[in-house]
Amino acid sequence: MPNENTRLQRRVLRAPEFVPGDWLNTERPLSMAGLRGRAVLVDIWEYSCVNCLRTLPYLREWNRRYGKWLTVIGVHTPEFPFGKEKPQIEHAIQENDLTYPVFLDNHFAMWDAYANRYWPAKYLIDPDGYIRYQNAGEGGYGLFEEAIQAVLREHDSDLTLPPVMQPIRDEDRPGAVCYRPTPELHAGLDRGALGNPEGYGRGVPMIYMMPKPKDRLRNNFYVSGAWQAGEQYLTYQGQTEAVVNLPYEAVEVNVVMTPYADMVDRMVHPEAVTVEVWQDDQPIAEATLGEDVTADGRVLVDRPRMYNLVRNKGFEQHELTLRVRSRGFALYAFSFTGCVKPD
Repeated sequence: MPNENTRLQRRVLRAPEFVPGDWLNTERPLSMAGLRGRAVLVDIWEYSCVNCLRTLPYLREWNRRYGKWLTVIGVHTPEFPFGKEKPQIEHAIQENDLTYPVFLDNHFAMWDAYANRYWPAKYLIDPDGYIRYQNAGEGGYGLFEEAIQAVLREHDSDLTLPPVMQPIRDEDRPGAVCYRPTPELHAGLDRGALGNPEGYGRGVPMIYMMPKPKDRLRNNFYVSGAWQAGEQYLTYQGQTEAVVNLPYEAVEVNVVMTPYADMVDRMVHPEAVTVEVWQDDQPIAEATLGEDVTADGRVLVDRPRMYNLVRNKGFEQHELTLRVRSRGFALYAFSFTGCVKPD
């Protein structure tokens, strides 16, 4: 989440060369050697990551403002298996109006080359090919743009550059308050946060009963019905209604979901899965509908991505409930935001 105390880390290391691989939004592969004489901004991102998506508007604008001297490159390193599917990245690029080149880092080669540990992470490289600044996560946009301008002026002190841009979102402005929301919760076996006493089953479906409200703790999610766990997802195996319950504290709630975990299944069954969204044991109120929820409180899950389900008026405590009836529906992760705009 954004942090008013964000500080850039200054580095003076040679930027690693790109390995052979697939590129999007460019007619030919790029290389650091071929970009000498230009500043380069490498953004390591993932299209279902809320913090990455919230950073993209700034990257788009920096690409527009400084494209004459600066090359912006997205490095898409997937968190989930569907993030390796080229059509999904192409869709995300179009949906987010990205015009700069994107390298598909499906094997984490560039992630490892940068010794990276975070989504998103930005690396600013000077025209001589050295990493000068880096920043992990959200926030610090003004500081990073100042660093861009400093690197550009080192190369040409006579440049006329625009003023540092104003924050795009109200919650990015000075004076915004950022609370600590519920941490990201994963649904699968890897770092899974399933709170049901039955626990996870490996390789076999499990029948779950919803615990009583007093037994549902925060920083966990709960399910009822028949579910089977994969390493990074939980998929519904029944024919009747299943329920997902999530106690949380946040401003916004996002959920990474897909109609089917397997790409072939998604091709055979292209229809969207309908998920009902409830909050505090009743259909979600119109005033708190997330961007991806229809007026009747439903979300149509048509492909693997992050869906924005809840936008509370402030930092609030609630229980989110999802109701689904489609066998094969897969749940990957819950993410949250905690910043509110200044008064």
